[in-house]
Amino acid sequence: MIELTEQQILALGNPEAPPPQVVNPRTNETFVLLRADEYQRLKENEYDDSPWSREELLTLAWEAGKQSGWDDMDEYDDIVEKP
Repeated sequence: MIELTEQQILALGNPEAPPPQVVNPRTNETFVLLRADEYQRLKENEYDDSPWSREELLTLAWEAGKQSGWDDMDEYDDIVEKP
């Protein structure tokens, strides 16, 4: 177990604030502090952190292009099938 700093305790006491974040100084990785019941709730809702499938990646790329105004790129329709 890791003990919280006073600053983290105060941050956790404010329900309006986002969860406090901590940084591992060796790796610069950022972590979010959540209550155990919130963490369990997230896990139980079938959270999927597996790598994205090729189809999901293509869908995201297509949607990003559409949002960027790339509607008139019909020559690529034969290469990538729209979702």
